[in-house]
Amino acid sequence: MKNTEIAEVFLDIAELLKLKKDNIFKIRSYQKAARSIGELSVAVAQLMTEGRLKEIPGVGAAITRKIAELVTTGHLEYYQKLKAEFPESLPSARG
Repeated sequence: MKNTEIAEVFLDIAELLKLKKDNIFKIRSYQKAARSIGELSVAVAQLMTEGRLKEIPGVGAAITRKIAELVTTGHLEYYQKLKAEFPESLPSARG
């Protein structure tokens, strides 16, 4: 998966969490991670291979696991579950 695609997933997650009125700090974490990933000059997959995902600003243990799932499988179960709660909310969301 490209960095821009991963960033878009995290931005979508942040929007869905806003709809759920989830913890603002959790929402901001996804936004910050998305922004950081979108600005990287190196592929996230390369950083993952090198064990350097936590060097990305805003990326902690939970988001590291989600990035690894996205890079290795091309999808994210957590994201799919959130989208299922709000099927009409994200017209741009991928399947």
